[in-house]
Amino acid sequence: MRAARLIRMALLVQSSPGLTAAALARELEVSERTVIRDAQALQEAGVPIRSERGRSGGYHLAPGHRTRLTTLHPTEAETLYLSGLPTALRDLGLSDAADTARLKLSATMLPSLRAAAEASTRRFHLDAPAWFREPSAPDLLPELARAVWSDRTVELAYARPGRDGAPPRTVTRLLEPYGLVLKAGVWYVVGRVPARDTVAEAWRTYRVDRVTALADAPRAAGDEPGAPFVRDPSFDLAAHWLAHSAGFARALLRTTVTLRLTEHGLRRLPAVADPAGIGEALAAAGAPDPAGRVTLDLPVESEDVAFATLTELGADAEVLAPEGLRARFREHARALAALYGAGPQDQR
Repeated sequence: MRAARLIRMALLVQSSPGLTAAALARELEVSERTVIRDAQALQEAGVPIRSERGRSGGYHLAPGHRTRLTTLHPTEAETLYLSGLPTALRDLGLSDAADTARLKLSATMLPSLRAAAEASTRRFHLDAPAWFREPSAPDLLPELARAVWSDRTVELAYARPGRDGAPPRTVTRLLEPYGLVLKAGVWYVVGRVPARDTVAEAWRTYRVDRVTALADAPRAAGDEPGAPFVRDPSFDLAAHWLAHSAGFARALLRTTVTLRLTEHGLRRLPAVADPAGIGEALAAAGAPDPAGRVTLDLPVESEDVAFATLTELGADAEVLAPEGLRARFREHARALAALYGAGPQDQR
């Protein structure tokens, strides 16, 4: 494991001269003391790495020196060929470019590595869309992807879903598009809404299939045509999405249902309820009663969703509150008793 870390450190210093011990420690997920020891180990192995002080300091390789650590291992070649989702590349209009890049990469590989890389595509296929959903790429996705690549501020029209059955309404937003995310077959654009006179700067996420129009943003006085926005170098798309998706999932859970569950119902709860609310519900649950039943408060999206999901638990879940939902289960139980209480011959 240390050998792999030393190789990665040497490649990091080669590709980004001037990285500090703190920066290398973050990249390698080790302590700064470990970085110093690893630098000494590289020096002893003949890699001329040195640490410099001052404004342009950090770790550097000797001028003109390049490591010979860039030869791919067969496993690395296999992994590289799996690094792109075919459907995502097609949606973005990049499938031809990806095919060309793979051909160029294959041409530079040793025959043994080429065989290993090509074998991976015959053994693994990544299919991003969810089941029972016809995948379709939003019409404006390729143009939005070009805006992301070029750091181009755009003006987009967005069909915001209406509430309580109301029709969608279209809003217009200026957006600095920082990245695109494919989640369960649905594309999202993540970006920053620039600050204006009455609007503070904010990060926003929009479903691309709800973007109905896209254009270059109007230029402010003094801006050069086609000038890109200044990207925040500290922005991490993966970390931002992880935090956003967790917060979004929890924000949907606006209602709380009090349940009494049997031991079997408690085991089955994660299979029917929203994972975003189960953790806190179980953490706050009390001890089982003498019959082994556990009472807990479960966050849910709505009473309708709770009714649809909790019916799957049958008699292993008893709704204690709210009373309206409990009444629905009583009525449901009566209807089932009436249906199944009589024999088939009595229903003719």
